[in-house]
Amino acid sequence: MVDPSVVRLPRSLSEIASFHAHVYYDPQTRGEAERLRAWIGERFSVTLGRWHDAKIGPHDQAMFQVAFVVDVFPALVPWLMLNHGALSILVHPNTANPHRDHTANPLWIGRPLAVHAEILPEEGAVDSTLLPNTNPVKPA
Repeated sequence: MVDPSVVRLPRSLSEIASFHAHVYYDPQTRGEAERLRAWIGERFSVTLGRWHDAKIGPHDQAMFQVAFVVDVFPALVPWLMLNHGALSILVHPNTANPHRDHTANPLWIGRPLAVHAEILPEEGAVDSTLLPNTNPVKPA
């Protein structure tokens, strides 16, 4: 229970340096993930991470990461809501607290999956030098 004598101020959006979307797949949905990844790269200025066909970090399922700046969020996230198909996607902010980013502040598109955030630090450096590796040529 929260102590009512403790006054908490709202957190500032300036805490968010960027966002990550983790797109999860399995052997049956790998083709769907490949198609979604291509569509994202054609439409959005983002950084598409490597394919991880096995568990990595706090993620229990194969996935690839999409890193993007704050200004891309209002277009990319609703687009993912409409186009994720059978895939589960974890979207989280990148602040100075990776543990909280993955547990208290994420949103899920599709079915939520287990995330083992206990291995993530409570404090960490935030990389704000995000350079896209895509060349969008199609409208969202």
